[in-house]
Amino acid sequence: MPNFAYRGRNGTGDVEQGILDGASAGAVADMLFGRGITPIEISPTTKSAGAAGSGPGTDIQIFKPKVQHMDVLLFSRQIHTLLRSGVPIMRALAGLQDSSTNPAMRAVLQDVRESLDSGRELSLSLARHPKVFTPFYLSMVRVGEMTGRLEEVFIRLFDHMAFERFMRDQVKSALRYPSFVVAAMLIAIVIVNIFVIPAFAKVFKGFGADLPLMTRLLIGFSDFMLNWWPALLLAAVGGVFAFNAWLNTRKGRYDWDRIKLQIPIAGKIVRKATLARFAASFALASRSGVPIIQALTNVAETVDNAYIADKVEKMRDGVERGESILRTSIAAGVFTPVVLQMIAVGEESGALDDMMKEVADLYQSEVEYELKTLSQQIEPVLVITLGIMVLILALGIFLPLWDLGRVAIKK
Repeated sequence: MPNFAYRGRNGTGDVEQGILDGASAGAVADMLFGRGITPIEISPTTKSAGAAGSGPGTDIQIFKPKVQHMDVLLFSRQIHTLLRSGVPIMRALAGLQDSSTNPAMRAVLQDVRESLDSGRELSLSLARHPKVFTPFYLSMVRVGEMTGRLEEVFIRLFDHMAFERFMRDQVKSALRYPSFVVAAMLIAIVIVNIFVIPAFAKVFKGFGADLPLMTRLLIGFSDFMLNWWPALLLAAVGGVFAFNAWLNTRKGRYDWDRIKLQIPIAGKIVRKATLARFAASFALASRSGVPIIQALTNVAETVDNAYIADKVEKMRDGVERGESILRTSIAAGVFTPVVLQMIAVGEESGALDDMMKEVADLYQSEVEYELKTLSQQIEPVLVITLGIMVLILALGIFLPLWDLGRVAIKK
């Protein structure tokens, strides 16, 4: 649809300008009149809608508000309630726009309303905002439009997004404790090497005797940190930037997502949470009438793990070649035997969507159990690590003192 640049006066007489898309200049004029703007000039342009500001008084915001996951979650729930109550879609969107507390979400809803006014379907109007609505979300809305069950699709999307939010929060909480402990241990190592060991090193130098190997290693490492701390700090900062740059590459993201699944204790939680999202997404798509191949394509974009997404895409390729879901699931190598058995039963009975929902519930319950027992699983690792650190410090610091005590007793 072509874009048109416009200039007009609002109700207060101020000049406003911007870019809108429409079937014709007359359609754009009708949209402007609907906004309370009297058009002065409308001309075709190659720029996209939203590229220009709304006038000379437009504020340039450095930190613009963004549409959050919760905004889309509430939108799905509210639009379901309004559509089920028989409220027309345009009036429902207008009400949601007025009640939204996020300016970014209000702008999105305003653009969706204008797009619907110009004759687009709802799915295409939502697709104008790919950073807000995922491909899976758009696919589900498109299915709802084709089947006439749009309000049912929105409540399923709400349940799905609430499930995703729960799983994501659970995984974050699972990784927060070990991350905090590791960070605290690193800080303790830095403090000991900068303040504690140098103080003991001054005392040891007055002994005039050979120091034990462990003591020499501790003093040498402490001296290295004190003499080279600018280079170490620069290397740490550079390492963070290099790691982020590596993650932004396709191969880096794939390798890191694969490594995350192999991390002791936390890796199995991340794996189960990811597969729970996969199973829930697949069950939702299947129940809504999405073809299996398209469902697997959309689900691969929602698992939030490049490694698992690659496995799902290979499952889709296998299904396209005529293989069964069970066979492709076995070849993926990421499902447990119990899950594979449930997939086999679902495929044979024609109730694959119900079985995948059972898989999602199974993984969710396992993630909850893993999180509840996380402290018990990680406690032995932390105790052993702290014990090794204390042993090294004790041998390095107290062995020379014991040697000095023996010398004093002999004298």
